[in-house]
Amino acid sequence: MSTYFQSTTFNLYCAGVYEGKIRFAENAIMHAKVDARRRTQMQENVLPEKTPYILPFSKIKTSLAHYDQAVWQGDEVTLGNGDLYARHVRYTARVAGRAGEPGQTGQTGQTERSGQSGQEVTSQVWAMRKDTALDIVTVDGRIIAFVAPNRYGMEVLVAEGYEALTPLVVYEDPLLSKPEFGVNDLGTFLVPLRDGVRLATDVYLPEGAQSAQGLPTILIRTCYDRNLRKEFFKRWANKGYAVVNQDVRGRADSEGELVPFFYERDDSADTIDWIVSQEWSNGSVGMWGASYLGYVVTAASTSGHPNLKAVVNEVNVGSPFVDTVRKGGTVCSWPLLCWTLAQSVGTRTDFDIFAGKTVDPEKAVDARPIREVPQQMIGRASGPWDLWSEHPEYDDFWRNCTFTERGDQVKVPMFVISGWYDGDSAGVSETWRMLTKHDVPNRKIWLGPWEHGPNRARDLLGTSFSNDAVVYDYDVNVLRWFDRFLKELPNGIDQEPRAKYYVVGSNEWRTSEDWTPAEAQIKSFYLGSKGRANSSHGDGVLIEAPTLQGPADTYVYNPEDPVADSGEREPENMRKHELRSDILVYTSAVLERDLTVAGELSCELYAASTGVDTDWVVTLSDVDALGNSIKLSNYIVRAKYRSGLDNPELLTPGKVEKYAIFMQNIAHTFREGHQLRFTVTSSSKFIAFPNTNTGINPYEDPKPVIVQQTIYHSEEYPSHVKLPIIL
Repeated sequence: MSTYFQSTTFNLYCAGVYEGKIRFAENAIMHAKVDARRRTQMQENVLPEKTPYILPFSKIKTSLAHYDQAVWQGDEVTLGNGDLYARHVRYTARVAGRAGEPGQTGQTGQTERSGQSGQEVTSQVWAMRKDTALDIVTVDGRIIAFVAPNRYGMEVLVAEGYEALTPLVVYEDPLLSKPEFGVNDLGTFLVPLRDGVRLATDVYLPEGAQSAQGLPTILIRTCYDRNLRKEFFKRWANKGYAVVNQDVRGRADSEGELVPFFYERDDSADTIDWIVSQEWSNGSVGMWGASYLGYVVTAASTSGHPNLKAVVNEVNVGSPFVDTVRKGGTVCSWPLLCWTLAQSVGTRTDFDIFAGKTVDPEKAVDARPIREVPQQMIGRASGPWDLWSEHPEYDDFWRNCTFTERGDQVKVPMFVISGWYDGDSAGVSETWRMLTKHDVPNRKIWLGPWEHGPNRARDLLGTSFSNDAVVYDYDVNVLRWFDRFLKELPNGIDQEPRAKYYVVGSNEWRTSEDWTPAEAQIKSFYLGSKGRANSSHGDGVLIEAPTLQGPADTYVYNPEDPVADSGEREPENMRKHELRSDILVYTSAVLERDLTVAGELSCELYAASTGVDTDWVVTLSDVDALGNSIKLSNYIVRAKYRSGLDNPELLTPGKVEKYAIFMQNIAHTFREGHQLRFTVTSSSKFIAFPNTNTGINPYEDPKPVIVQQTIYHSEEYPSHVKLPIIL
């Protein structure tokens, strides 16, 4: 290890909160942490192998020689361990010393740099590519900081005195709540609900905060054990908020039984009632949630609770018939199974099951009968799985789980965050449609080139984004939302454009006064062929006007030979799947100029089946000059629900029916020389268990029937996809 790294003390900041000092010794990583309550500096000890931080300390230590030997010049730098870095932004400030010559710091570790004398220095940030972002900041070719952007709060490891030369400057907004307080952990309370069930609830208060009127509160309700992310949530307490962190019913230390989706609206309302009755509360409550927790906050908003004043909703799971259990009316397979099985082995989530490590996804989606998949995969029944199988149709049970059924009750300002590769983006779109339909004031949406774990990387599979695709102010904007609507700080976030979104392809951020962008024009692209659109070798075309009279396209759908694409919302190359004869492929002419599509998508299909029920899977892709077909948007629907979930109706074999199908949102520039591609098929086994085409309760596993499917495209039956075009 170089003498520079051995002799340099780094300050650790998480979401702008000083968390102590880090030193890379020869045989250990040393951490002098800060007492959480009193904010006093403690003695140095060995950093445990498992830490509550995002920064990969072990990776940094094992790579120190590579960092030290790298020549930080040019536009790109490849380290000896293969890590790739690209030149990114720069910062200029006056600092008291040079790297390795620590600046003057106080107990908080924050250098007094405002207006300080010293030498003006410019730093260079290097953006990590091809992996989870671990950015580097250099001064004159020497590393002064490591930066880990993420959703919970950017983490920065910086040589003492050099804070002003790093992305930490995003926390210096004078209208942003500052980390002025320690954290007083009041411990665990058992909060009673209206039915007597008690939920394990932790409360963290800002130590030393003086407020005769009480404190605004941020509430988190989780199914993943409230202890898992508590160190992240406590940092809101550092910034002057009371924080309430709760296990939902049936999870971790809470009483009751987990019935996913069913109780979250009322349980949230009851918890808010408890909060506002506490002496430390000022009556204003905000909620934060992501994924299932995002469903929780959306459901809570439909309670219409008058004390719920702000919601931040990230990558939220949608209602069961839209996004999860019965996506599009189908029976969801791996996305549902991995989560449900992980919740069914005990009161705490088994993340190895969730990640597909201890349960083989292929075996799980192929297991039959569907009703008994949990027994085959984890050796026991699953309460939620059994319950769902008892409700094969959309009834009052599902209606209670569908948050849009009560969308007229939503009054709270909601900040919605997601991305193009979020597997729950159908739920995000459902939420946004609800907010738009009821014209909820102060709604805002932020959509990036992000996965379900947003703001993580600048490359995904074969698709690359710009360096600023990973942002340094992610958690700052979340805090600004709470500051504006819980503390009433006039920071202007509510005056900014309603929508901010990243356009893949042209790789740039844009804003609009709405989502779908207000300036978008909806344009229809029509399906056409000479009757042989089967596979990418067929004659299917995507054209700007419907053909007057064209032969229909047909394919055979065999439920025992389903399409096996990844099932993920990712830029998957669909090229090999599009060779199948049971996928109809419609491709546009080669583009003569760039074409940007941004917003919510949909399509209309005119189709018939020889079965009494079936599924339709539609996909939009970008085809490059080499024939790669990169998936952008897709969705799946069950034919029997074509007239609404409340009105299931089996098909009349051979009868042409119209299907209006939602498709997942995108913002994408199709480049000159590329082509648009739209495909239709009837299965995607990693999204949904294949429809048996029988119309019989799918949980009874009837014997599958092979059917012939027909897609019509003519003046009478103008099948088309609707795309919002930005001119």
